[in-house]
Amino acid sequence: MKPPPFEYHAPRDLGAALRTLAEVDGKVLAGGQSLIPMLNMRLAAPAHLVDINRVGGLGASEVTPEGVRVGALARHAEVERAAAHPLLTRALKLVAHPVIRNRGTVVGSLVHADPAAELPAVLAVLGGSVRAARWDTAGGGPVLREVPAEEFFVGPMESALGPDELAVSAFFPALPEGSGAAFEEVSRRHGDYALAGVCAVVTVGADGAARARAACVGVGAGPVVVDLGELGPVRRAGWKAAAALVREATDPEEDIHATAAYRRHLVGVLAERALRNAAREGAAARGA
Repeated sequence: MKPPPFEYHAPRDLGAALRTLAEVDGKVLAGGQSLIPMLNMRLAAPAHLVDINRVGGLGASEVTPEGVRVGALARHAEVERAAAHPLLTRALKLVAHPVIRNRGTVVGSLVHADPAAELPAVLAVLGGSVRAARWDTAGGGPVLREVPAEEFFVGPMESALGPDELAVSAFFPALPEGSGAAFEEVSRRHGDYALAGVCAVVTVGADGAARARAACVGVGAGPVVVDLGELGPVRRAGWKAAAALVREATDPEEDIHATAAYRRHLVGVLAERALRNAAREGAAARGA
């Protein structure tokens, strides 16, 4: 299979990349692990391809007490090795295979907005954001905006980015004090997209009460986020009830791999497991 014809652009700086996007109707190439197969299968046919791999300054990641900001060209494997954020690191280990993680980018996965992908769920459950840039023709310079996760994922394979915008970074907030995180998923084969998955963040207070939040993959038009709020001192029965709330919030579809009922059942099982594991980690962090 071969991609449809397109005009290739290889800007050397951010300004040139943004000006190109402002002038043409094109797709951005970073890691290419999603875009290239779509081109080859003729699922996408852009007239222009804007390769940002030569743009300086987009490959760095910055770690602060507030969280981790990942640049547009930071590869999955690089961010995984840095281990700067526990939930992000866990999710990256679940992304496809090492050869894909060596080339694919964290921000590219977010922009691709696949509802079965792990990283959109991580950004959503943490309440993170994506920084987008466009070229202001009148002002003669770039204009930045920060798009929160709840507004960024518009639908399946659709983000809130405008056609002239470039996602330059993504911000993953740090876990609150006394928090634990977990990511659980089930796939037919190692490296496949998950039939269903759940990531959870549980914060254990000084009084032993837990506050929980979960996000699901593969069971909705985008990451399905459930804020479980203050759960009190949770025991086994409590996690089962909380997992039921997560399960009921999903709306999976049936396909050749699994029925909707099976996916919904998986979400309940995985949610309980993720919540319990995250709570155990949070209690250890709290010293309880």
